[in-house]
Amino acid sequence: MTNEERRAALEAIIYAARRARTVEQLAARSTRKNSSCKPSLDELVASYAVEERGIEVRSVAGGYKMYTKPQHHDVVRRFIKSLRPPLRLTMPALETLAVIAYKQPVTAPEIGEIRSVNTSGVLKTLLDKRLITTAGRKEVIGRPILYKTSKEFLMRFGLSDLEELPSLKEFEALAREALGSDEGVAPSETATRRVLDAGARCRRNERRRRRANNHNRI
Repeated sequence: MTNEERRAALEAIIYAARRARTVEQLAARSTRKNSSCKPSLDELVASYAVEERGIEVRSVAGGYKMYTKPQHHDVVRRFIKSLRPPLRLTMPALETLAVIAYKQPVTAPEIGEIRSVNTSGVLKTLLDKRLITTAGRKEVIGRPILYKTSKEFLMRFGLSDLEELPSLKEFEALAREALGSDEGVAPSETATRRVLDAGARCRRNERRRRRANNHNRI
């Protein structure tokens, strides 16, 4: 296999792979030799790094994956938005979506503890709109359903994967654009505080449950 053929094979594999692939994985599927794979991979990365290219081959999580370049994210988001009619989400739905996005996989009771409300109706709305999906069941008493964001969520927000999730304040700005409405969007400070305080609140609730259990045993 020539160097050009090797580089083309690596490009095809990285393009087709859903997740980042390590040098070892890429070598096993192309040249079977790490020593010959790495120089070709470096050349491939360099060829995509030029300003004229709209995508890049990025080293991430110990492997390589294709991404759109940051300077083109706004264009990509507008294009994706143009392909789909805008979604209208209420403030409770948007807050619930933010909790799931940043703490996934997460159960309905855990979401309820963070937001202090019953989320069953909101979860159904997000499922119907295909912004979230189920992710099995948590191995605790009652085995509640776990929820995570979906491929539709990534496409709506112009994200390649969850590693590209922005800060919560940026997330809400994207939500206004991608979901087509400023109505009912919680102030950034409020939403940020709710999600960032979630861990502390859950820990407090867990301590209360443990104290109650210990009291019942006495």
